[in-house]
Amino acid sequence: MSSNHPASPRLTPTQWLVCAIAAIGFAFDIYELLMLPLIVRPALIELGGFRPGSPEFTLWFSLLFYVPALVGGLFGLAGGYLTDRLGRRRILTWSILLYAGAAFAAGFSTSLPMLLTCRVLVFVGVCVEFVAAVAWLAELFPNHRQREGVLGFTQAFSSVGGLMVALVNGILAAWVIHQPAPLFFGIQLPALALPAIQIPEFLSFLGQIDNPHAEWRYTLMSGLIPAIPLLLIRPLLPESPAWRQRREAGTLQRPSLVALFSPHLRRTTILTTLMITCSFAAAFGAIQQVPQIVPGLPEVKAEVAAALAARLPEARQTELITQWQSAGKSEAEIQAALAAEQRRIAGPIEQASAARVTKIQEIGGLWGRLAIAVLVLAIASRQRLLRLFLAPGLVLMPLIFGWAGVTRLHALEYGIFLAGFLTVAQFSFWGNYLPQAYPLHLRGTGESFAANLGGRMIGTCFAALTQWIAYWLPLEATYAARVAYTAGGVALTVYLISFIASFWLPEPEPGQTVA
Repeated sequence: MSSNHPASPRLTPTQWLVCAIAAIGFAFDIYELLMLPLIVRPALIELGGFRPGSPEFTLWFSLLFYVPALVGGLFGLAGGYLTDRLGRRRILTWSILLYAGAAFAAGFSTSLPMLLTCRVLVFVGVCVEFVAAVAWLAELFPNHRQREGVLGFTQAFSSVGGLMVALVNGILAAWVIHQPAPLFFGIQLPALALPAIQIPEFLSFLGQIDNPHAEWRYTLMSGLIPAIPLLLIRPLLPESPAWRQRREAGTLQRPSLVALFSPHLRRTTILTTLMITCSFAAAFGAIQQVPQIVPGLPEVKAEVAAALAARLPEARQTELITQWQSAGKSEAEIQAALAAEQRRIAGPIEQASAARVTKIQEIGGLWGRLAIAVLVLAIASRQRLLRLFLAPGLVLMPLIFGWAGVTRLHALEYGIFLAGFLTVAQFSFWGNYLPQAYPLHLRGTGESFAANLGGRMIGTCFAALTQWIAYWLPLEATYAARVAYTAGGVALTVYLISFIASFWLPEPEPGQTVA
């Protein structure tokens, strides 16, 4: 095998630096996106006062998932064009700064429209950054095997980002109630008192924050982290040499969406868009529904009941009701206040369980991305490589959600590892495949069309679709169980579509250059 593939040149210090920044960008892309499934439930309860499973909850759940994806996808298409026109490094830098700043601002949200606006800006930055980063990496590493390895292993940090947000959310959920925070293998961080989140005086017109110690707010604000190393290292980052040389020589052709549907590229564009839609649909329509499924499992319900009995017994409830009656509160206000007290106790417990399951899913996703990074160098056929992950999912995904998701927490934990392994690996597959599918002057535009139109604008709407199907599902079951059954059906459908489409996916030419 070594005779067919000469040894790749060693990475230079600058190339190592590029890989580090790309890995940070990929990690926090997913970090920012996967915050929402973890925080949407407590955010809607606090900011809207909505009961999970109600029409109002379902509507705003849908809006928070789909409106940012729709707007982000539209700007992502423009970002792909700008990446081809203005350069990979410049667009990469500004997109990361945008989503980091917007994520921090979201932690101060005093209303659902404010949270929605911040999430839109986060999505815009993420959608643009991914396209710029993939094109940038592909062109900085002209050696075929080196490029495949760099794209594969740097994208594996996307799952590190998902793991980090689950870990951070779990830590913050523990610190909010002044308890030690779990890490891995029984290791714990000591309890820490977090500062209250308050609106600055000069922004008081935005309103007041009801719960200044809500774990979902701290989780959102942690999204500022990736801007710090970027600001320090940006001056050392090179522009894509292939893009720069063509621009300076005046030979860089103008990108065009119409060119993506030329006879030579039409099948590639249509199939990659369809299949990336299915990959995102499996992630958002099934896997990212886990935080809505976990609170309905018997072990979590029992833990919540025990905590309520210990911290809010009947005597304490009677005492609080008496105080509120003395203060002149109406019956409706008293019931709302009592429900808020119950949520303060139940919320962190449900959040901690959801974060733990999400952490396991992200570990599975990380192993899936690492598997792709290795297999992409060993399996020439991209169709065969992709079907290694699609075929098992046809059997496992319905079982994971339709059975484990309504039975036992431990069963779901084992299953979600496999779901993450099979589904998240597909995102690394597309990150390796797309740079070889389009010529240089169309690379950002082509990647952006498939990833943003197919993935972000259409695929992510399955998060809302699952919720609406679960709402209307004619079953006598709890909200959490209906979501689990629906997620299993969605996963089976999109896996089947993608499996069938894979037989027509064009194979890149061996050793094809990206320049």
